[in-house]
Amino acid sequence: MNTEVPILKMEHISKSFGGVPVLIDVNFELSRSQVHAVTGENGAGKSTLMKILAGVHHADSGRILLNGNEVNVRSPKSAISMGIAMIQQELNPVREMTVSENIFLGKEPCFGSTGVVNRNKQRQLARNLFQTLDFPLDPDAKMGSLSVAEMQMAEIAKAVSYNSSFIIMDEPTSALSGREVEKLFKIIDSLKSRDIAVIYISHKLDEIFRIADVITVLRDGKYIETRPVSEFDHNTLVRLMVGREIHEMFPKTNVSAGPITVAVEGLTKAGVFTDVNVQAHRGEVLGIAGLMGAGRTELVETIFGLRQADAGTVRVNGVELKIKSPADAMEHGIALITDDRKLKGLNLTASVRDNITLVNLKSYSRYGQILRLKKENEVVDTEIEKFRIKTRNRYQPVGTLSGGTQQKVILSKWLLANPDIIIFDEPTRGIDVGAKAEIYGIISNLAQHGKTIVVVSSEMQEIIGLSDRVIVLYHGRVTAEFQRNEFDQESIIRAAMGK
Repeated sequence: MNTEVPILKMEHISKSFGGVPVLIDVNFELSRSQVHAVTGENGAGKSTLMKILAGVHHADSGRILLNGNEVNVRSPKSAISMGIAMIQQELNPVREMTVSENIFLGKEPCFGSTGVVNRNKQRQLARNLFQTLDFPLDPDAKMGSLSVAEMQMAEIAKAVSYNSSFIIMDEPTSALSGREVEKLFKIIDSLKSRDIAVIYISHKLDEIFRIADVITVLRDGKYIETRPVSEFDHNTLVRLMVGREIHEMFPKTNVSAGPITVAVEGLTKAGVFTDVNVQAHRGEVLGIAGLMGAGRTELVETIFGLRQADAGTVRVNGVELKIKSPADAMEHGIALITDDRKLKGLNLTASVRDNITLVNLKSYSRYGQILRLKKENEVVDTEIEKFRIKTRNRYQPVGTLSGGTQQKVILSKWLLANPDIIIFDEPTRGIDVGAKAEIYGIISNLAQHGKTIVVVSSEMQEIIGLSDRVIVLYHGRVTAEFQRNEFDQESIIRAAMGK
């Protein structure tokens, strides 16, 4: 029987904002040297629970115990003094300061009681931290010059400098490449070996199964269950998170493919992809698979006119097109839902209304100049209801919405233009499994209604669950093509590795 006192217990935690319950009687427990994943849909309460622990929010009721002793976490500063360190999803370093200055900000080593910072000692302490953690960081580099992964390393070093017994990581891989994710996992393994526990907030199931020892599931602000990772499988975890089985997430309806609507022949972009030949049919979902760097995004961006090919042709309904810009693609019924909604897909400071009607403004204007606001508002309100966009009203800034809701705004924006060929590049990146299921339903429905759908995805379950046919890219070349009754995960992965 294990009699070890947990390093952390949160008991009967409840929290409301503006009278709306966000957490309802939630319990959480953390043991030493453990990676404990907290998962659930957007809005499940994951981040709010951890922000209460980190002193950002105050619970309405409940208590927190550290090593068996009840504590009052009044502020982020008091949390840090207790060894509670949280790395937020949105990193917010002081970019003009050096790495060592960021790490020791507010606790700078000084010359005695003079208040004068001992910069040499500060640099050496930072070097010692980096050596211990095996981080390739320069203490004198400006934070603004670092990559996202390097900034994250600096944040982890800062957390360790607080002598923390555990570190909270909130969606730590949201902006990392596959290689950087593997580096982060090695860092987490190293933290465990140094007797430091990690609370890992994520809705990425593959990551959770890769890194976690224990999983706690929240749903609609309520505690659902905690189990060792060995007692979960994907289907069980999804069912606990969203209340339905994983096979229900892919509402695939077999549709007889119609004529070829888009044909790519010999398309080449030097150093990116070479001699690509692809065809897509009306009513078909064509999946494009491949490892990072295979040229998937670059290929679809070229078809959409964001990039220019060096050779090859693109035909739509049998007619060869010269697509020099996205405007050309849109004129011929092509839409691209991009892989980065914040950078490429949305105006984050603009309202839900303005984002939804952006692509199709001419339909709501008189003489192409005067907006017909009443008609625009009516259309937007219909779209909000149709796509179940969770927003206060049509005027709410898109940047304040959840990732899944932002993705629905993008879909609404493009589908209002009624395109015939719709390309989805990583359509569910950064959104929870509940929102994913809704996006999958929309994609399947579009195919049923005769649209040509192309889906680029890094998630194998997504490719297998949605696609009627799959092509696989490896180093910019097509290495395989599979019909729905031919492909499985192993065959796609082998082709993606060039085998």
